[in-house]
Amino acid sequence: METLESLKWLKERNLHEQASKLASYLKKVFTPCLAAKDEKILIIGDTGYENRNVAALLSGAYYLAAEQLKLDAKLVLQGVKSRGDNSDENVARSLSEMKPRNIIILNMSDKLGSMEELGKSFRRWVAKKNHRFVSAMSLGDLPTSNVDLILKAIDVNYKPLQTQHEEVRQKLENAKEVHITTPAGTDLYYNKEGIRAIAADGNYTLPGTGGNLPAGEVYAPPNGKGVEGKVVIDGSSRTHEHTILIKKPIELKIKNGDIIEISGGEEAKQLENTLKWAASVAKNPGNVRRICELGIGLNPKAQIVGAMIVDDKTLGTAHIGIGSNYWFGGSIYAIIHLDRLRTLKFTWTGSCLKFRITHYLILPASI
Repeated sequence: METLESLKWLKERNLHEQASKLASYLKKVFTPCLAAKDEKILIIGDTGYENRNVAALLSGAYYLAAEQLKLDAKLVLQGVKSRGDNSDENVARSLSEMKPRNIIILNMSDKLGSMEELGKSFRRWVAKKNHRFVSAMSLGDLPTSNVDLILKAIDVNYKPLQTQHEEVRQKLENAKEVHITTPAGTDLYYNKEGIRAIAADGNYTLPGTGGNLPAGEVYAPPNGKGVEGKVVIDGSSRTHEHTILIKKPIELKIKNGDIIEISGGEEAKQLENTLKWAASVAKNPGNVRRICELGIGLNPKAQIVGAMIVDDKTLGTAHIGIGSNYWFGGSIYAIIHLDRLRTLKFTWTGSCLKFRITHYLILPASI
């Protein structure tokens, strides 16, 4: 569905009026985050599930915000796409017809869907075309009534947030090793010597750049397999299908960068089943249990809500990733990217970064 049909769809489901109210919060995205001027803006969402239409609602709100700012925007809604699905024809056509140096906004209940023209990596395609983008993926587990939790995390003061990101990014980048401990029992060593740290701070103003909104994360892949120890997960958990809140903590034992043991209750079984599924369909099954990322949340208005795009940005949290990291500077190619999360206290000792985490989180591959 393109713009007129998409707006009609929102009106028929009594979402248009709410989208109009949300638009005022999203206007600020177009200036500090995207520096939008005379570019064409393509907004892509999906229709979601019953009572879980956050992706459609956000997409409609972005379109109405752009319209109020007199920007040249187009809205396209498609059906929900999961791993292995192709995007709808109008989505593929709209993307392929975009001339270089324009803007894309994605809000998806799960995935965008695959397109041969884009190749395997959306981010690489964006960089090649000198587009800019923001994205919010895997929104389908969040009830429509909770959309304000995402808007709250987007509605932040970006300049001081970006200053803080750069301070933490430099410290993480300069650290040669990271030691993570928690009262729950986490005791993890993470070697990141020589690895670049990345700030997802909401500044996507340069051609070829983009990232998540809500913003609020500094992250880095490890140096090879230099990860050892134990991780206790007690926040929320993402399987390859859904997000679940943790009731009984999951414990991971890690050796030489690989998860060698998973223990706990039903949540641990679901994680194990996800990794087994990934190995069964992957070209590189040996990589699905690799630790691939350390991320630190810095957004003061985010909170753990069971939507991973918000959870991993929460101030005072951190997460560890499992699986793929080639798209942000690592060397691991895998079919999944899963994370986990929470409270930090920093200690800098020479080239070593130490902090404490009290919650962890598992999340899906970012776009």
